[in-house]
Formats: sequence, structure tokens, C-alpha cells
Amino acid sequence: MAVTETLKSTVEQYTSAGNQAFKDGVDKSLAALAEANTHSKKNLEAVVASVTAATKGAEALGAEAFAYSKKAAEDQVAAAKALASAKSVQEAVELQTAWAKSALEAYIAQVSKASEIVSASIKDSVKPLNERVTATVEKFQAAR
Repeated sequence: MAVTETLKSTVEQYTSAGNQAFKDGVDKSLAALAEANTHSKKNLEAVVASVTAATKGAEALGAEAFAYSKKAAEDQVAAAKALASAKSVQEAVELQTAWAKSALEAYIAQVSKASEIVSASIKDSVKPLNERVTATVEKFQAAR
């Protein structure tokens, strides 16, 4: 009978230890899944923020390009009217030269402005992604 009790006690201890190990394994797995889910959610939020910033930049660039095109067309019509009312060839050449100079200056200013918009848009778009990469690298370094 003592052998039976000892055997029964040993089986209960192994069963209890096995159950505890299984429970601990499940708990660790669930915790890892929850952490992975949180990490994935933050990554998705970063991608959404990045795309939103890029969209705003594209909208700003489009609006700026439209405004420039409208102004350039208005300036061209005004220059054509002025050129048509020129009283001499010399006056026509002077008007044409002045218009070409101002059109080139406006174009260069527009290219500079568009470049600033694109640069700011890229910076804003990449920022949330960089933050996630930094967080991931820090997490891996902390785990080492």
C-alpha cells in the first residue's frame, strides 16, 4: 500500500508540474501574441500617419501648381495684350524681354517653392516610420 501511495503521489506531482508548465507556456504565448498585436497595430498606425502626411503634401503641391499655372496664364494674356499694343518693334522687344525675365523668375521661384513642399512632405511622411523603426531597434537591443 505504501508503494501505491508513493506512486500515486509521484504521478500527482508530475501531473501538477506538467499542468503548471503547460499553463505557463500558454500564458507566455498569449503574452507574446498580445505584444505582437500591439506592435503591429502601432506599425499600421505609423503607416496611416505616413500616408496621410504624404497625401497632404501632394494636395499642397497640387494646389500650388494650379495657382502657379493660373497666374502664369493670366500673366501670358496680359503680356500678349501689352505686346499687341506696342507702338514700335523696339517697344515690343522690350516688353517681350521683360515678360520673359519675369516669367523665368516666377518659374524659378515656383520650382523652389515646390521643392520645399516636397521636402517637407517627405520629412513628415517618413517621421512616423522612422519612429517605429527606432522603437523596434530599441526593443531588440533591450532583448539582447
